[in-house]
Amino acid sequence: MTQRMTGFIGRRGLGAAGASLALAASTSPTRAQARTELRIGSQVEPTSIDPHFANVDTNNAMALHFFTPLVIRSETLQPQPGLATSWRMVDETTWEFKLREGVRFHDGSELTAEDVAFSIRRAPAVPGSPASLSVYLRQITGIEVVDRHTIRLRTAEIFPLMPIFMGTFVILSRRAAEGVTTEEFNAGRGMVGTGPYRFTGWQRGERLTMERFADYWGPAPEMERVTFRFIPNPAARLSALLAGDVDMIDFVPITSMDAVARRNDLRLSRGVTNRLIYLHVEHERADAPFVTDRAGRPFAGRGPLQDARVRRALSMAIDRRAIAARIMEGASEPTSQIMPAGAIGHVPDLPVAPYDPVGARRLLAEAGYADGFAITMQVPRNRYVNDVRAMEAIAQMLTRIGLEVRLETVPVQTFFDRASRREFSLFMIGFGVVTGEPSSFMSLVMQTFDAQARVGAGNRGRYSNTEFDRLLVQALRTPDDAAREELLRQATRIAMADQAIIPLHHQVHLWAMRSDLDHVARTDEYTLAQDVRRRG
Repeated sequence: MTQRMTGFIGRRGLGAAGASLALAASTSPTRAQARTELRIGSQVEPTSIDPHFANVDTNNAMALHFFTPLVIRSETLQPQPGLATSWRMVDETTWEFKLREGVRFHDGSELTAEDVAFSIRRAPAVPGSPASLSVYLRQITGIEVVDRHTIRLRTAEIFPLMPIFMGTFVILSRRAAEGVTTEEFNAGRGMVGTGPYRFTGWQRGERLTMERFADYWGPAPEMERVTFRFIPNPAARLSALLAGDVDMIDFVPITSMDAVARRNDLRLSRGVTNRLIYLHVEHERADAPFVTDRAGRPFAGRGPLQDARVRRALSMAIDRRAIAARIMEGASEPTSQIMPAGAIGHVPDLPVAPYDPVGARRLLAEAGYADGFAITMQVPRNRYVNDVRAMEAIAQMLTRIGLEVRLETVPVQTFFDRASRREFSLFMIGFGVVTGEPSSFMSLVMQTFDAQARVGAGNRGRYSNTEFDRLLVQALRTPDDAAREELLRQATRIAMADQAIIPLHHQVHLWAMRSDLDHVARTDEYTLAQDVRRRG
């Protein structure tokens, strides 16, 4: 769906979802169901249940029900023992991981270092991946199975972040998964892990089911059976909770959060997240898709998005604080950098870009675009909180500095594939910085693209700055935490001055559930059934 923008989108009322709160009645499940079953209404369906197919948050979160990484990330993204009980640097280029003994896969076989070695080799090499896990694994140059429960990973140079990166992908059973394609995974074959739940079925577009694994090595989850129902429409998802068809939902419509909080039979769980919502910008192609002069002619030579002044003008034209207050209704933190305040790599003296449409017009004129240009921007529908509404507002703001803007809403099912094929030039996207520090995002999204070196796989705009690359590589080789953070801050300053991307805000995530349930709000926004407990 493409629409031309002609006027600012102001604050709306509660809408269908919010209005229904006053009318709908919650239907409680039976006592037996409440004790044994959890039904989650989820906004986004995984694109695949092959846990190595795509480095996409929805896929990664679903995988953690069935599989386990070597290192587990807490709700605040702190590394904790998972399948590995300990790790150490043997020397500057060798990490050793000791595996937990007695861990069983869902088929009864025992976890060994061979399974870990197999998984490390498979994860970055899945054919057809739209977002490879290689960003977390490319530093590994050698794998040594020392014994059944010890594995060593070698790198060409010192790599202090190895334990953190080992929490970004899961371990598969070599016996069950070797030779299994992504298509076969999606049909259920190979879904043999060490996680708290066993896979029982996936009806695409409808639901995914699982049951508790009796021999799970960790604390047993309370719920015996879990069903994820995929309900992309926010109003329908909330209505399902109110009707008692589901027990919990994610991505609560922010226009409804106050009304939900006032109900005695429901409760909210919320938290500021590490998910950065930003505009991805084309840097390389003069004939960038969807960018023309006002007469519809493509640009020859150098196009507008290749000029840093134009990119800076776009950023200055966006009133982030108005979006936070009027569109996001307080469920976002405006930003002009990668990491939120308090996180590793946040730059304290890098403020939110001021809203300055007059200055933006001046920069456009300096760059030779006093009359503006035409552009179509893309946004995934119902992937992020109020994504379309926020992008509508941004489009209107850009019209105020002289651009002719159209907006295309793209179904989530096709958005990421199209973005990976570089079919867009200016589009909204989000990234959950699951490592809790910015190097992974920088390596994936902003480091100079190099297919052979497997860097910049998500750098769809082909941004490139040699000094940024140098600082990032140096940071990844620096063992001292404080020194590494300062290098990452320097790299952040360079990328933000270049407008490598145009940051918008960090998302605040909202869950709603029956009042007799408790939930752990995670910084990475993952909705995990094992994080849900009965109250009291």
